[in-house]
Amino acid sequence: MGEHVDYNGGHVLPAAINKGIWFAIAPNNTNTANFVAADMEESFSVDLSDIKKQSGWENYVLGVLYVLQKKKYEFGGFNCLFGGNVPQGAGLSSSAALEAGLVYALNTLFSFGLTTQKMALIAQEAEHSFPGTKCGIMDMFASLHGKEGHCMMLDCISLEYEYLPIDSSEYELVLINSKVHHALNDGQYNKRYQEAMEGLSFFQTINKRITSFRSVTTSVVSLFNDSLSPEVFKRCTYIAEEIERTRQAASYLKENNLVEFGKLMYQTHNGLSELYEVSCSELDYLVTSAKMHYDVIGSRMMGGGFGGCTINLVAKKNRDEVISEIVSSYQRVYNIQPEVYVVETSNGTHEIQLSVISKQYDL
Repeated sequence: MGEHVDYNGGHVLPAAINKGIWFAIAPNNTNTANFVAADMEESFSVDLSDIKKQSGWENYVLGVLYVLQKKKYEFGGFNCLFGGNVPQGAGLSSSAALEAGLVYALNTLFSFGLTTQKMALIAQEAEHSFPGTKCGIMDMFASLHGKEGHCMMLDCISLEYEYLPIDSSEYELVLINSKVHHALNDGQYNKRYQEAMEGLSFFQTINKRITSFRSVTTSVVSLFNDSLSPEVFKRCTYIAEEIERTRQAASYLKENNLVEFGKLMYQTHNGLSELYEVSCSELDYLVTSAKMHYDVIGSRMMGGGFGGCTINLVAKKNRDEVISEIVSSYQRVYNIQPEVYVVETSNGTHEIQLSVISKQYDL
């Protein structure tokens, strides 16, 4: 919960899942960083004294190197092979996993002494730099701080957080990938950011003590329908509503009330679709289809939007039947075969010892 409110100063409820990116990294005693993207079978090298913006996935790792150098962290050349099982463009924060993972790896390799909180902030700044997406802190923070069996209530201003248990005895998390690709750096994400900032600036002219949308309630927003453009009014309405919803969602988790929690997920999707306008017909169809099944107690689009996955809370006992019906219906309507991922909450970024890898793969 809390999509798009992290950069608006709200609380969010993210979790890490058991999909990720793995890095094999070692110093090479040169001034060159060599990257190999195993999944794409692509590679490139960069002179550390000449880091420049490029195109494609290269900017995500180059952004990390750029920010580290700007902050005066010293590191030499290295070789880095990475790959994983996070689908790209599916709203599963693959870029955050890449950036946060690389920061973590370099911190380990060159002994920067960074806390995970500082790593998250560096990864966020890296996304702002060469990729150019003005994202919030949620994805990076969740990637680095995830805890198995839990989500976290994160204050996006103070960065204080609290782990909240998720009871998976009866329901499980099922992600359905619409296979509609999204690219957050194509301008639409940043357009929503600009509209949100325009709304916040308006409310700050009314009350100089307002520093974030956390101080702007839905009842206050509703008073200024005629003072804001239709688009900005809708963005502000969603933000205020979602901040309130996320707080309520945390309360339901503490009560282990997943049914009521799931109802809020549906409300969030409606807000993302109708007010923030970051959904698409395919995602709306998947959520509508899910809502027709009694065994799906919650569903919404996830990630920045414009494609990607829905996240669904599905009863374990009828999971396969329900998902099969949703997938078949979607395929008939859109002639697209969606992908389904049954996932669990997981621990965040961590180092894997070579001895563990050797034992696991009998090396």
